[in-house]
This record gives sequence, C-alpha cells and structure tokens, in this order.
Amino acid sequence: MPQTPHIEHHFMGSEIVRDVVIGMSDGLTVPFALAAGLSGIANSTKIVITGGLAEIAAGSIAMGLGGYLAARSDAEHYAKEQAIEQQEVETIPDVEAEEVAQVLLTYGLEKDQSALVANALRQRPSAWIDFMMRFELGLEKPNPKRALTSALTIGLSYIAGGFIPLTPYMLIHNAGTALVFSVVFTLVALFIFGYVKGRFTGTRPVRSAMQTALIGGLAAAAAYGLAKLIS
Repeated sequence: MPQTPHIEHHFMGSEIVRDVVIGMSDGLTVPFALAAGLSGIANSTKIVITGGLAEIAAGSIAMGLGGYLAARSDAEHYAKEQAIEQQEVETIPDVEAEEVAQVLLTYGLEKDQSALVANALRQRPSAWIDFMMRFELGLEKPNPKRALTSALTIGLSYIAGGFIPLTPYMLIHNAGTALVFSVVFTLVALFIFGYVKGRFTGTRPVRSAMQTALIGGLAAAAAYGLAKLIS
C-alpha cells in the first residue's frame, strides 16, 4: 500500500520575524507617542509631521545600526569560540573526545555508544568542531549576510510602522481630528501586529494582540499627558 510521505512543517524564519517584531513594534509605538505628545502642545499638523518624519528617520537608522552591530557581535563571538575549539581539538584531543562523550551521555546514550561516536568524530575534525560548537556551547553558525539583512529588516519595519500613526496628520489639517484617527489606526495596527506576532512566536495571539495594543496606547497617553502638563 502506498504511503503518504511525512512532511514536517517547521517555521524557519525566526530571525527575520524577530527583526520585524523589533522594528515594527518600536516603529508603531515611538512615532505614535511622539505625534500624540506634539498634538498636545501644538495645533499644527506641520509640526507633528516634521517631528514625526525626523523621528522615523533617526529611529530607523539607530534601530538598523543596532541590529547590524548585534549580528556582527554574534558572528565575531562565534568565530572566536570556533578558533578556541579548533585549537583544543588539535592540542588536547583526548580531553575534547571525553567532552563529546559527556555531552552524549546527557542524551541517554550508553558510555560505549558515546565513545563510538566520539571516536568517529575524531576522524572528521571539522564535524567535530561543529558538534562542540552546537552541543557543548549552544552556538549556531551565523549567516554571513545576517548583519546587513538584520539592519535592513529592522530599519524598513520601523519606517513601515512609523508611517501608520503619522499618515492621518498628512491627510487631515486639524491636529485634534488627526490625533483621533491616528489613535484608532495605530491601535488597530498594534492589535493586528500583536496577533500576527503571537501566531508566529507560538504565544496566544489574542493575548499578544491585547498586550501590544495596551503598551502602545499607554505610551501615547503618557506622552500626550506629559506634553499637556508641561504646556
């Protein structure tokens, strides 16, 4: 009898999703809070738009640069640890083989089985080093293009999120009315974004949506209230 092949469905874009979440969440929240704050002290949409655009430009660059540096740091850390493992494999192979056996014992293998695997890895130094990096140190080899991809993803996500609360001010000349539409648009966007984020990350989508919308709303309310208090 023919059997239907088993197809595993695993989500493989966790790094991209993480970058989108970082960029979009800040892009929705920070310009939203800034626009609300400026609306509290100025009845001019031009001031809100100018301040909002400046913040989006600065924020996207800063966030993108932060993502780039973080990814570069991960790559440099991996390279450093890999060099250490390579040196240990060459200078103290017996100790490293024992470490392999100890790692395998934690997975339930018997001592003789662990020794067989350790001896097999000794014949393949590159695989041996990769094994130690992953299972002893818990490090995955980073994508060499990860830094640039991360920077662009975070920066563009920040820009996309930032234009949502700012768009009403570009279409409506009254700052008070634009603020109302900005609040509605942004809270809806935060709710949808939080729901989608929850679906991708495996958390409860509705709970994630409510938390994301609540945090963004509180940030905007705080900025608006502080601006009103100062003025």
